[in-house]
Amino acid sequence: MASEDSFLVLVHHRGSIKRKTRSGVKFTDKDPLCIIVRPTTGYDALVSSVLEKLGLEGVKRVKKFFYRILTTVLHDTVKYDCFTIRSDEDLQVMYLCRRQFPEVRTPELLAKLVDVVSSSGGSNRNANTIATVAGSSSRLAVASSSVPVYEPAIQPVASPSFAVDLSGNVGDEVRYGEHHLTELRCPTPAGVGEGLFDDPDDDDVEPDMIADDSGDDLGASHPRRATGGSSSGTQQYPPHFSSLDLDAMRHDKNPGQPAGFGARDTEGSAGMTEFQVGQQFQDKDEALLSVKTYSIRRGVQYKVVESNYRRYVGKCSEFGNGCTWLIRLSLRQRKGIWEVKRYNGPHTCLATSISSDHRSLDYHVIATFIMPIIRADASVNIKVLLNATAAHFGFRPTYRRVWMAKQKAVAIIYGDWDESYNELPRWVLGVQLTMPGTVAVLRTCPVRVGGQLDESQANFHRLFWTFPPCIEAFHHCKPLVSIDGTHLYGKYEGTLLVTIAQDGNSNILPVAFALVESENAESWSFFLSHLRQHVTPQPGLLVISDRHNGIKAALEAPDGGWLPPAAYRAFCIGHVAANFALTFKGKDARRLLVNAAYAKTEVEFDYWFDILRSENLAMCDWANRIEYSLWTQYCDEGRRFGHMTTNISECVNSILKGVRNLPVCSLVKATYARLAELFVRKGREAEAQLGTRQQFSQYLVKCIEANLKTARCFTVTVYDRDNSEYTVAETTPTGSFSLGSYRVSLASQTCDCGYFQALHFPCPHALACCAYSRLTWQPYVHQVYCLSSIFDVYQIGITPPIPEDFWPPYDGPTVIPNPNMRRAREGRPRSTRIRTNMDDADPNRPKRCGLCRQPGHTRRSCPQAGRPTHTGGNK
Repeated sequence: MASEDSFLVLVHHRGSIKRKTRSGVKFTDKDPLCIIVRPTTGYDALVSSVLEKLGLEGVKRVKKFFYRILTTVLHDTVKYDCFTIRSDEDLQVMYLCRRQFPEVRTPELLAKLVDVVSSSGGSNRNANTIATVAGSSSRLAVASSSVPVYEPAIQPVASPSFAVDLSGNVGDEVRYGEHHLTELRCPTPAGVGEGLFDDPDDDDVEPDMIADDSGDDLGASHPRRATGGSSSGTQQYPPHFSSLDLDAMRHDKNPGQPAGFGARDTEGSAGMTEFQVGQQFQDKDEALLSVKTYSIRRGVQYKVVESNYRRYVGKCSEFGNGCTWLIRLSLRQRKGIWEVKRYNGPHTCLATSISSDHRSLDYHVIATFIMPIIRADASVNIKVLLNATAAHFGFRPTYRRVWMAKQKAVAIIYGDWDESYNELPRWVLGVQLTMPGTVAVLRTCPVRVGGQLDESQANFHRLFWTFPPCIEAFHHCKPLVSIDGTHLYGKYEGTLLVTIAQDGNSNILPVAFALVESENAESWSFFLSHLRQHVTPQPGLLVISDRHNGIKAALEAPDGGWLPPAAYRAFCIGHVAANFALTFKGKDARRLLVNAAYAKTEVEFDYWFDILRSENLAMCDWANRIEYSLWTQYCDEGRRFGHMTTNISECVNSILKGVRNLPVCSLVKATYARLAELFVRKGREAEAQLGTRQQFSQYLVKCIEANLKTARCFTVTVYDRDNSEYTVAETTPTGSFSLGSYRVSLASQTCDCGYFQALHFPCPHALACCAYSRLTWQPYVHQVYCLSSIFDVYQIGITPPIPEDFWPPYDGPTVIPNPNMRRAREGRPRSTRIRTNMDDADPNRPKRCGLCRQPGHTRRSCPQAGRPTHTGGNK
């Protein structure tokens, strides 16, 4: 008995695909199978069900499925297209479309069946291996064009005004105003549920036959190539693109045994099979990939004799010297496929030299191999990819070649690096149509060609953006922000500036972003001025940052709005201590400086500072040159809420590392997707806690519980009849700096320990006074720690994006990347990070091997380093 969420799928297995003018794609098999599936059914389980019902297990195998996907819904027209399903990820598209279009009750699939043992010997295995890889790279383009396109039945939304000049001088500002969303109505089409039956124009177009192995993209005269979907199109990004992990500060990636292109089987024979005359490939790229992989696996070299759009001929490098290996591939124009027309093999030569590299192992081959790894984690280290490539192919490419392969793989998945810049203006228009009130400020530089101004193009300069939920959320967060910058790792250099806030439950929340050329006074002034204007206009705000001169200049600008009393600045004590350690060596001195900074009272500060003075008077002179209110807690008047570092910004930098090496438009989209998940997750948590009738955040509850345990042994004396002034004597050691006796004022919410006024909730001494006078401590807690305030932070949420086909058109000049920001084309990419003692590893952290990243040994004694590599020759 199928469960309630099970549904029926029609699986055609003997028919073909017809493309008609009215309904698009139709499957012609009149006797399909009926398969019961669930939304949790995987690809392998579906394949097994089909083969078992057909009784063809061990005889046939399902190479792929074609899904009849709904693409157009108008009031009187329903159109379908083909979508190739090869994996669990592709199968999710069918489940998603079924949820979005419940009127189509019975999805249709067409199974492509092939023999398990091909009559052409081992060529079938090789062709399938390469086709799988080509599918992994071209699947994005297919999926991109096959996602349902929503066409409104009413007049399309009018494009908002965008009369701007993107070719102005540096400093010219493009402002995007607010646009109101017009309702898009898609009435339920009549007869959608009957779309599975015969169509009146059934014979309009001849069927696209799939009897051969000609590729995935049907209904086209020429096969679509995996050129990488533009980031302006509707793309299906990998799951990690919108996945947010706030708990992971460091996650070592180990791809293990890579699956996908060229993966070895249990006998290690993948890529070692011979070609066969008549063997077919989807396109020329797939054919070349197969020839290169064969050459790498054999450890031999070949040379290209002829290569054009119709023919490809390769010969062994020793052709005529004892080896007759030759392969000729030609294009079959009628089917749009490439086929082996002549083949002389195998090689009869032996390698004359041993090399650790192979000429055919270029970055195109490596990009195809590492595609599954990049799709799973775009931030994977180049060394990891290099080691995985070397272990798989038996040859070790250069670092630069692997870096180029990664850039190509990223471009295929996320869109072209250069075109991504031109897609930013249209994304701005689209997101403002989705969420009116979104702020985006784009600045460009003029392009000059031969001394003349090119008005058709403009160089990207800077971009500031934030979303309405972030602006509203900050009103309910702590009145402080942490700002920091992080480098981009992609094809073009740049810096991502981020502003981070924190709610009363210690949850971090990015509230504003900017893409700039580097951290300088102008870029920080651009970022902070718009931050102040659009996101943080509240008076008395505290800004925590490092001691960068660009930040200093921007905050001290007379017209910036960041001067006291409108706003205050505080230094990250981590950066102050790092600068201190550059002059004064020794961890003890640095520890004394940090303890003095964390002191909540002047007495405690003097205690640690006197010890520092006894160590070296010059240390105190160095610290005295910095104003105390900028780096000490006891002088900040409670504005820090206990935050002494920019760790909340560093945490977000670590999380955004996965998108910092993506094209810029994909990076900007990732901030939208990850914020959407953040608002959903944290909003649900706050709502669930409110449902349990809790009043305060979990963070505050833990702190109060710890303070109550300490307050049980105190002696309290009251000094006024209003129960507001007390003295508290500590009768037992508390394990921290102690004065022995403290004055507590509940009326002014102060205590001599400094805890009460620094953190804005009762310290142990204040709790003891409340217990003595039988008062509740809740009124003395800052409003930011209340669950109601935390719920208000995430109350609005991110709106689902409008499909990109409905975004307003952009008719301004083409935005291109600044050529001066292009990374060096030669040599290994140079790291831009300035390492300090803040980057020193934790001494208590176990050491890991630099090669395999496993603990217990070093690179020199790594068992992986001694593995033999295949260096050439026939076996």
